[in-house]
Amino acid sequence: MFCAIYKSPKKENTYLYINNKDDFSQVPKSLMATFGTPQFVMVLNLDNGRKLALADVDKVKDALATAGFYLQVPPPVTNLLDEYKASMAGNNS
Repeated sequence: MFCAIYKSPKKENTYLYINNKDDFSQVPKSLMATFGTPQFVMVLNLDNGRKLALADVDKVKDALATAGFYLQVPPPVTNLLDEYKASMAGNNS
């Protein structure tokens, strides 16, 4: 299964996977408005056993088959202050 990958010019580290290059017909208009004008990155074969950095290949393939697209967003930013406070609370027990 091949897919085309695009990056968002508006949202850092946000990528859109679609079944066919330049065919955004399955992507909701509201998502496209938020995503911005897609910037082509590459065409990728999802069946070659290769792993993706921030997405599960099986979830991407399932989303492409059912919804026609997959949106990859960056992981949430860790709040280091909250982690520090939690560790300090644990040390005071």
